[in-house]
Amino acid sequence: MTSVRLRYLTGADIESLGITGADIVGAVEDVLADHGRGQVVFEPRTHLVPDNGGKGHFNILRGHLSSKQVSGVKVVGDFVGNFERDLPSEMALILLLDPDTGMPRAIVDGTMITEARTGAMTAVGAKYLARPDARVLGHIGARGTAWWNVVLLDSLFDFAEIRVTSKRPESREDFGRRLSERLGKDVRVCATAEETLDGADIQVEASRLVEPEALVRREYLRPGTFLVPYGTISALELTLLDDIDKLVVDDWRESQSGNPRFGALRPQLNAGLLTADGVHAEIGDIVAGKKPGREHDAERILFWHRGLSTTDIAVADMILARAEASGVGTMLPYR
Repeated sequence: MTSVRLRYLTGADIESLGITGADIVGAVEDVLADHGRGQVVFEPRTHLVPDNGGKGHFNILRGHLSSKQVSGVKVVGDFVGNFERDLPSEMALILLLDPDTGMPRAIVDGTMITEARTGAMTAVGAKYLARPDARVLGHIGARGTAWWNVVLLDSLFDFAEIRVTSKRPESREDFGRRLSERLGKDVRVCATAEETLDGADIQVEASRLVEPEALVRREYLRPGTFLVPYGTISALELTLLDDIDKLVVDDWRESQSGNPRFGALRPQLNAGLLTADGVHAEIGDIVAGKKPGREHDAERILFWHRGLSTTDIAVADMILARAEASGVGTMLPYR
């Protein structure tokens, strides 16, 4: 009987491969174009909510890439209090599978991938939807995905001003310091959402709320603003969409999937304030050239991305190819 072995890649294995931000953005942009061309099989996420007193939940994401002939499943925890144990709030594993035989090909540490592909999605969205001359970034949140948001956005726009905040003073001060060291420029640490967002050209909300709170308000938006909200619990003023000229999602089915409590725009969905008629496009249609992105400088555009399984699989598959070429990882016997 044929023996089967699969490659296990730890976070340290991935770090040793020298994967760059440009590599990750490229993989994400390519797979979004495949979405627009219908060259993926995508299933919206499901949630597993343990009986743990609200400490956290698991997201299960599934997808297939036709162009690369790889299927995959990711399980990622979302546990907001993990900082108290010096653990990431989101820890993940990705299983890559051969779609011809069902054979498992690799188990990949998905924690960095989750963070980086989220930042890359924000960056790709900004590439097509933000003003090219955007100079000020306002960012709420300091979790792992926040780092990649700011670093990858700055690689595209070279901001004149970066403002950051988060709920805990110690986290926002540390976040600002680390970003300043990495980017070689001053990063302004703010105490409030208003100070961070008001008048910023690009606004990103990656908060870790446990109950909805209107951190992002209509009066903070100016003509030409690009807003990316993706906190698990909504941080948007309920009527904010009244001031949005164009709304883009990663996938409309994904926007409506899962627990009705989770998602930055779920209150708007639940209240009937957001419907399919109010969505300009999915981002894949824009990347593939089927629909326009930003059409004039004054548009206020909101991009809501919840996280596509296909971006996880695309980045993991890219990493696996590098690991196979370099002989990195541990080979595990399967049968």
